[in-house]
Amino acid sequence: IFFQAGNVYKERALIAGNRTGKSYGACAEDSFHANGRYPDWWEGKRFNESTKGWVVGKTHETTKEILQTYLLGSRYDIGTGMIPKKDIIRVTSKSRIQDAVQEAYVKHYTNGIEDGVSEIHFKSYVKGVEAFMGDQVHWIHLDEEPNTREIYSECLTRTMTTKGIVLCTLTPLLGLSEIVLSFLPGGRFPVGGIGEVRQDVY
Repeated sequence: IFFQAGNVYKERALIAGNRTGKSYGACAEDSFHANGRYPDWWEGKRFNESTKGWVVGKTHETTKEILQTYLLGSRYDIGTGMIPKKDIIRVTSKSRIQDAVQEAYVKHYTNGIEDGVSEIHFKSYVKGVEAFMGDQVHWIHLDEEPNTREIYSECLTRTMTTKGIVLCTLTPLLGLSEIVLSFLPGGRFPVGGIGEVRQDVY
């Protein structure tokens, strides 16, 4: 496992084997940024305003089955996930994908006071890099490795204006790819499994 911790890094990765809770843990962070309900113990990045975020899976179906379910709950009972039903204003449906959500609009709180509406956009890598162009986003969660470096680069660009973050949760099924190697000092996992590599700060 490799994780760039703390709130000084624009890019972070949790790299581990399958079924280790990577996606679940990162979705918890997604819910903090969308809802603004940060736990007292949270030492990571905080946004003191409503946010726009992307959660991205390999396909529309995996995005629906994993990320949408963690954040919003069962597709038959929206509001039973990490974001409580009372804070979900509305959701829109994705065309041609049964029960898949395109966007969710949720109440945002700062210091417990409601102060805006956040957007969560559910995406996948299927449509290629064009689906990641031309927007300003506060936070992006890439679940599994993008199939092209261009998608990853576009995600970094989307968060520049907002001084946002990009979080990757992945099993390195593509091997020591360019993206994976960018998180590994000297091309190796750090001793003990934890390291800090990036020098780009907020």
